Amino acid sequence: MAKQELTIQAELDAFITYVHNGILSGSISASYEDGSDFVAGDVRVAIRVYERYSMMGDNRVSLQLTAVEHQGSIRVSIITSGGSQGMFLKFNTFGEESFLDKTIDLIRTYPAARS
Repeated sequence: MAKQELTIQAELDAFITYVHNGILSGSISASYEDGSDFVAGDVRVAIRVYERYSMMGDNRVSLQLTAVEHQGSIRVSIITSGGSQGMFLKFNTFGEESFLDKTIDLIRTYPAARS
């Protein structure tokens, strides 16, 4: 499992659309699995789950993105999983780390992003 969290100044709908399109166009094997959106007062939350094939690990890895918007900023949490091999110990987590790194790079290039 790999995890990264960051905060950016952005509008949630445009940000989620940008990240969604970027993930799906960034890998021929990437797929959108499911998502959820909800509002609680002035807080908006978007959750997205993606999968893609990892050639290095010869398996599929998942990425879960949670974005919470409050007062003009978005707190983003990204967690990848499923790319390791081994019954009792995790090794070969290259696929998870690569999926995470590419998503972080995508977020950092978001036009309105300011960490």
